[in-house]
Amino acid sequence: MIVLYLQSLFVAIFASAGALGFALVSQYGFDLHPCVLCIYQRWPYVAVIAIAGLGLILAKRYGKRHWYDLLCALGFATTSGIGMFHVGVEQGWWEGLDGCVADTSSVSSLNDLKAQIMSAPLVKCDDIPWELFGISMAGYNALLALIMTLFMVKAFMHNRP
Repeated sequence: MIVLYLQSLFVAIFASAGALGFALVSQYGFDLHPCVLCIYQRWPYVAVIAIAGLGLILAKRYGKRHWYDLLCALGFATTSGIGMFHVGVEQGWWEGLDGCVADTSSVSSLNDLKAQIMSAPLVKCDDIPWELFGISMAGYNALLALIMTLFMVKAFMHNRP
């Protein structure tokens, strides 16, 4: 396990690229179109790839690579939090964001209603397009990101001087 802590930035890049790859294959290969929250869950992975890549380049020159571990942990924690929120929306525990559904309360004419319907998201955030063992893709994302958060925090503690 100690070897993994020393290679934690590579592990972060690999896990993030894997999660993004799975999401994109699901979207384009299996027509599982993402909702707004699904898209929000992808951005922290992009940030982790950028931070870890920068850390691999700059840490050799300037040291202090453990701080990049901590920043990656923050990115993983962010997507895990979004994923947990998304699971709550899917399960009906709370309402989603405004971008998840169309708000027709401010419609004053038929043309306004038509424009609002046409701009509404195609996929609602409370729909579960795919699940395995009762866990949705958002749930698996939350679990993976939580595990990676814990791993990166342990790597931070191991790699600090």
